[in-house]
Amino acid sequence: MIRDATEHDLPAIRAIYNDAVLNTTAIWNEQPVDLANRQAWFSARQAQQYPILVAVDNDEVTGYASFGDWRPFEGFRYSVEHSVYVRNDQRGKGLGPHLMQALIERARSCGKHVMVAAIESGNLASIRLHERLGFVTTGQMPQVGIKFGRWLDLTFMQLTLNPGAQPPKE
Repeated sequence: MIRDATEHDLPAIRAIYNDAVLNTTAIWNEQPVDLANRQAWFSARQAQQYPILVAVDNDEVTGYASFGDWRPFEGFRYSVEHSVYVRNDQRGKGLGPHLMQALIERARSCGKHVMVAAIESGNLASIRLHERLGFVTTGQMPQVGIKFGRWLDLTFMQLTLNPGAQPPKE
């Protein structure tokens, strides 16, 4: 089941996030976060009216997804960057595509035009998932990050949520 996250879900979201920080290159942060950090993140998303979705199985959060502004300038207000994370023992079970599809629909419903993905270039599973959902690669940035003592490359992908739409009158 996929539903909107509540503050009650934040400890589980934090655990999934921190696992990704400590054990993967999906997040380029190197330090785990505390619950206050996730509460501030949750509050910021709520203030922007942006979703945080959770996948739940037997009342346990098994993954989450959200999006936020891609860039903090007015000209980018119709573009968002998303994040999707699945609990380490649930990866490969199809949760990622379900969370992504629900998130894409939310972005469309709130009038967004483009969804951006920034993926560590070695994460082929994530790149393939995005391709299956219609994302296209728009850029490659070699050695722009570092984690676990090695340089990381960044692949940018994007999905146009409403192809052919005219820009809103302002």
